[in-house]
Amino acid sequence: MLNPRYTFISAFLKGEETKIVTSEHIDKMMSASNLQDALVIIRETDIGSYLEDLPVRTFDDIDKCLWGYLAQRIRYVESLKFPPKEIRKLSRAYLMKYDIFNIKAALQGISADKKVSMIPIGVIYNNSLLDELSNAENVDDIIQLLIECKLGDYVLALEQYKMSESAKSKLLAQTKLDNKYYENMVNVSKAISEGLVLSKTLGLTIDLTNLQTITRAIIMGIGAEIAEYAIAGGYMIAGQAIKDLSSSELADVPTKLEGTPYQGIAKEVLSSYETTRDISVVSEIIDKHKFRLAKEMLSSRLLSPLVMAWYLILKEIEIRNLRLAFKAIVDGIPLQEIKNYLVL
Repeated sequence: MLNPRYTFISAFLKGEETKIVTSEHIDKMMSASNLQDALVIIRETDIGSYLEDLPVRTFDDIDKCLWGYLAQRIRYVESLKFPPKEIRKLSRAYLMKYDIFNIKAALQGISADKKVSMIPIGVIYNNSLLDELSNAENVDDIIQLLIECKLGDYVLALEQYKMSESAKSKLLAQTKLDNKYYENMVNVSKAISEGLVLSKTLGLTIDLTNLQTITRAIIMGIGAEIAEYAIAGGYMIAGQAIKDLSSSELADVPTKLEGTPYQGIAKEVLSSYETTRDISVVSEIIDKHKFRLAKEMLSSRLLSPLVMAWYLILKEIEIRNLRLAFKAIVDGIPLQEIKNYLVL
């Protein structure tokens, strides 16, 4: 028998997909000369309607509003009476990625001795402690804040950095934070319906994230040093495979990925880099493939918690694209020049 709660939330979230900013909207934004013209182009979308009556004059204004919109949509979905508990469980575990981002930003702020920007989403934000995190003066301040927010799982990742605040220790701490996040996500996937699909999607995402890190490191000439900073739990790239890739020449990476879904991606990265000599093409290409693989795995899933996972990814991509587009407009950069960086 179909669960009426899943029937409702699936229909609701699929209906939300029809209101997002599309590639057609982005194409039309190419002719916009200022923020107001660009906002008119997307006014019929859900996010455009949200932004229409808000005072946005600078990129900082629009950036704050975009993150506010995402937080508002998440709160709204979670506040609905009908979603099954699995929907909220998955949503809250997934959104811990923003807490991880903010903790890393706080570590950067401590190193640089300056206040850093935070994303207003996550457990720390919900506990009204984001400003305190941004103003943290040392690792002890962050640890105390995590304990207060009942995020003790992530404290261990910071202990080593606390003892030795070297660049290597900071990178290892960031890796441990990522590892704990993905470990918790995998644990959640084991406790929900269709969790095997989500677990595989997570493994693919980890693989591509590691491939992105390794490829950039090879280009920078530090490939052999990067293996210990890889995220654990990949689907096909793990252990010795990570070490082998890290010690490779860039031209050899596609061959070493033969028999995996990533060989074609590695060839695309190699070709683009050899043509442009621009390291940013690595992230540009791999981010698009992360989205493509997630779409293949999740977008057609209905009547399960995975409908929420896909909705969150889709809204994140919408925010990412709009931030890039609005920033280009404000800086006077033709949108055509940044189109390759958009995930459409």
